[in-house]
Amino acid sequence: MPLLDVKNITKEYPSFAIRDISFTIPKGKIIGLIGKNGAGKSTTLKSILNLVPVNQGEIEMFGKNFLTEEIYCKQQLGVVLGSFDFYKEKKIKDITKVTKRFYSQWDESAYQKYLAAFSLDSEKKVKELSAGMQVKYSIALALSHQAKLLIFDEPTSGLDPVSRDDLISIFLQIVKEGQRSILFSTHITSDLEKCADDILYIKDGHLIKAAPKAEFIDSFQYLKTAEDTHDLSLEEIMIRMEGKHYDF
Repeated sequence: MPLLDVKNITKEYPSFAIRDISFTIPKGKIIGLIGKNGAGKSTTLKSILNLVPVNQGEIEMFGKNFLTEEIYCKQQLGVVLGSFDFYKEKKIKDITKVTKRFYSQWDESAYQKYLAAFSLDSEKKVKELSAGMQVKYSIALALSHQAKLLIFDEPTSGLDPVSRDDLISIFLQIVKEGQRSILFSTHITSDLEKCADDILYIKDGHLIKAAPKAEFIDSFQYLKTAEDTHDLSLEEIMIRMEGKHYDF
């Protein structure tokens, strides 16, 4: 039984839509979600979480219909989205005190471990945290209630290279026992190279390819050709073309 099974979800806006997105996430995997800004990554994640209602499609999580068993499913989820909207005058220890009441499996020892790993001071106010430290705090909360599935929207954005490596190491430890999985969007391809098992590639609201990382890399090739010998028929299968001084 996969932890997440997304079947043909479609979300339509007046000027944009994601259409017929389908993929599964088995246990023990790290899945990278990639695509340029505006491709539909965040919309896909929000649709999966029912933060925006889908127009059609089905979402099963932990073998249950997500929409009818949303409370149960969200107890098993750890989520970090792009924005950080906690009250800026509050200390993070006070935010944690409120947050942990929502989770029946809150693990205080795990939380304290991640605070130490991320060098977070629980006495600091939100306004005193840098953008990177805010991301670390959100991740610490997400990792501290025994979640089976972790969904992150660009979790390494804003982190320095050392912190990114530390986070990647934590990701690998989380999935090591084969029971938990991670789905995360990113623009940082080096992070994918270090930890991802599978890649999902979204372009213009459509899932172009979902495959194991090695297969995904092998299926895309870089073509370098002189301008005067450029074959225009190749444009139909190209993802991107860049015109440079001597070639395309």
